[in-house]
Amino acid sequence: MITLIGKDLAQKGVEFVYLGPAEECENCRFKSSCVDSLELNRKYVITDVKDNEQKCPVHSQNVVIPVEIERAQIDVLTTSKNIFEGSTFTYDAPKCDEYCEFHDLCFPDGLMEKDKCIVLKNQGKHKECKKGYALNKLTVAFVI
Repeated sequence: MITLIGKDLAQKGVEFVYLGPAEECENCRFKSSCVDSLELNRKYVITDVKDNEQKCPVHSQNVVIPVEIERAQIDVLTTSKNIFEGSTFTYDAPKCDEYCEFHDLCFPDGLMEKDKCIVLKNQGKHKECKKGYALNKLTVAFVI
């Protein structure tokens, strides 16, 4: 997938979460190739950077560059059982009101409730959380 991103961010491997278009995007002639193909609150990774530049009032240097992107892999802590590499499961956020050092792994950016995921890597058991959950650390990809 191709999108446009600020010149200062256009580097292979950079990850970002799409949080929605800026007001200025609504009437922009590049809107369809820039933001229309992105899904709100999804995490993407830049896989290739193109050579040309376009003017854009939204980004810091007023320049955007076309980049190839794909959905990023996501690390997550889950209580799901019978997890192995290649298996799929539905992400259910834990019932947790604690904020701890692992909060961002239990509620990772780019992953939403009821998303179907495929396990790319099972990193094994994780130490128990403040709520007493037995957690597994996984690297997953969102399945469309």
